[in-house]
Amino acid sequence: MSNKAVSYAGPGKVEVIDTEYPDFVLKDGPGVNPANVGRRVDHGVILKTIATNICGSDQHMVRGRTTAPEGLVLGHEITGEVVEVGRDVEFVKVGDVVSVPFNISCGRCRNCKEGQTGICLNVNPDRPGSAYGYVDMGGWVGGQAEYVLVPYADWNVLKFPDRDQALEKILDLTMLSDIFPTGFHGAVGAGVGVGSTVYVAGAGPVGIAAATSAQLLGASVVIVGDLNEDRLAKARAFGCETVNVGEGDPKDQIEQILGVPEVDCGIDAVGFEARGHGADAAKEQPAVVLNSLMDITRAGGNLGIPGLYVTEDPGSKDEAARVGSLSMRFGLGFAKSHRFVTGQCPVMKYNRGLMQAILHDKVSIAKNVNATPISLDDAPAGYAAFDEGAAQKFVLDPHGMITR
Repeated sequence: MSNKAVSYAGPGKVEVIDTEYPDFVLKDGPGVNPANVGRRVDHGVILKTIATNICGSDQHMVRGRTTAPEGLVLGHEITGEVVEVGRDVEFVKVGDVVSVPFNISCGRCRNCKEGQTGICLNVNPDRPGSAYGYVDMGGWVGGQAEYVLVPYADWNVLKFPDRDQALEKILDLTMLSDIFPTGFHGAVGAGVGVGSTVYVAGAGPVGIAAATSAQLLGASVVIVGDLNEDRLAKARAFGCETVNVGEGDPKDQIEQILGVPEVDCGIDAVGFEARGHGADAAKEQPAVVLNSLMDITRAGGNLGIPGLYVTEDPGSKDEAARVGSLSMRFGLGFAKSHRFVTGQCPVMKYNRGLMQAILHDKVSIAKNVNATPISLDDAPAGYAAFDEGAAQKFVLDPHGMITR
């Protein structure tokens, strides 16, 4: 059977290719860890992809800011229909419509049993933690494809209770694979609760998801900062205050909104490709968001950091940042007794509850992030538009199953 997929074709380029239909034995290929070649996946299922999203994390690779090899099949945000089940799968059935957490986890190791599914010990021979279609994450083939293999299926997939309802709400439900739980994790890590004042750095899809999550958790005021006015307009559309960090230090603008130059909770939804504030807005400054958040978050407050930071950034002009070292004012965070929550979101910790919120109309995440379905063939154009700052979350529709 044929299988089309989106692959990384070098800095600034993606292309749609013909690739192998998934098998229950892992094969060699771009980015696949040699120790995983030949590994049997009888505990897996093969999905017909219904929706698979372009993520800012994918863009880091496509910009050439990682060691991703050319030919790597991209995509870690996957929602699909089960079309084949492996020999050892007991509870997932052909025809089920499911969401797939972007973290691949085994459900058997110490970390998985403790709920830390973002740092599973058994799925990536190089380090804890794994994901589909991502550099140094074990080489599991990505899901921006017509069909994809999902391992440890009884553990990993979240089944939607009703197929028709799921397809009707698919643009919301597809956000459960990554950005909605990731934004929610950032808000939880920042300690957001009833009455909290919150600053979210970054108005991309994860930042918008974090702002949405902060509202869902009961925040009194959510302020979103960015350089992109179109994205800030999307934040204002669902009740957020905004600051344009290109106009200067967000601290001063926050004081104009709240009457005080600080918030209870800070969220970094930008990550390692951050740009400066004010006159430095054109310059890349990898630690600027973290330092700014320590400055504007109250003493005793928390910083949730869902924005991606990497161990290697070969595209950085900063020598230290190339190996993941940042010029952080950690002493300020220490002096203010800040608590930092970092790392991959353990999606399974949140996805079922957020699914219920979507199914029962408590949240409109697709509307807030401006979910925009496009065909698989249009993926290169979607990547280009997203890279230029489009205020959209592009959702690939490989089989034309999303109702326009």
